[in-house]
Amino acid sequence: MKAGLKIAGLELRHNVFLAPMAGVTDLPFRLICKELGSDLLYTEMINAKALCYEDEKTRSMIKIEKQEHPVALQIFGHEPEFIAEAASILNDHDNEILDINMGCPAPKVVKNGDGSALMKNPELAGRIMEAAVKASRKPVTVKIRSGWDEHNINAVEMARIAQNCGISAIAVHARTKEQYYSGSADWSVIKAVKDAVSIPVIGNGDVKSAQDALSMLEKTGCDAVMIGRGAQGNPWIFNEVYRYLEYNEQVREPSPVQKIETVIRHLELAVQIKGMHTGVVEMRKHIGWYLKGMKGSAKIKNEINTLYRFEEIKGRLLSYMDELNVLLDT
Repeated sequence: MKAGLKIAGLELRHNVFLAPMAGVTDLPFRLICKELGSDLLYTEMINAKALCYEDEKTRSMIKIEKQEHPVALQIFGHEPEFIAEAASILNDHDNEILDINMGCPAPKVVKNGDGSALMKNPELAGRIMEAAVKASRKPVTVKIRSGWDEHNINAVEMARIAQNCGISAIAVHARTKEQYYSGSADWSVIKAVKDAVSIPVIGNGDVKSAQDALSMLEKTGCDAVMIGRGAQGNPWIFNEVYRYLEYNEQVREPSPVQKIETVIRHLELAVQIKGMHTGVVEMRKHIGWYLKGMKGSAKIKNEINTLYRFEEIKGRLLSYMDELNVLLDT
């Protein structure tokens, strides 16, 4: 199955993308995923109103490095005027695509009327998308969920509204807001959306391997696959999926040594970009994901959670690598 996709005028080489994840898809992680095979990268979701008010932290979150391209910068909000202003601001930014989040289920987001709360208000969602398309000189895409709950599955309705508003592509996380991240994704919703619109449809939900990606593409007819939690601690999944789809190749799972080397590389980037304290603290969850399932990893993770300097953590990881090599040799 040949990869590749066109979104508006943007030609993409692959159809395997990194999903936007709050607190996860920051610049250091995106750089790692790009190095390991992801094509289109999505940023963490950015508060449109905070961007308009020139919030310093928000401004730091939209930084894009040249080696990342192409990048979809995701914004969220429920006020069309702020979405439009944010789109205008980002016309002169480095991202190739502007994406609107209408799927985040986090309570603190939903209670403000943002994210997946918009699944309950298609009329407002339409006005937001229309405002963004009018203000943006770049392709505008949107990410939605199946619906609010099992009794309100309206992804097809939202997709049709999106297409009518001039949205260039739509990503569907095949879970409801009420499911959060539990249960199984219902890929039939992705298929229903694909059958209902002519714009590209990106499938999301429960893709944890190359076989999962192929299965989603075949069962739903979607144009691309977006990987979120399946990439946590496993950024190699992008190359694995691409090689399988493009060449029918089975890529060997990374060795413990490769994993630890990548952890150190990721940690180094985090400290360089965010400073020692923030970089180390924010890396703890990533380290836990990378080491999950490795022999003795629980003890190592607990030890690392007490350390605050790059060299200390690097040293402990290297000694853990030596311990693993001894175990493998015995």
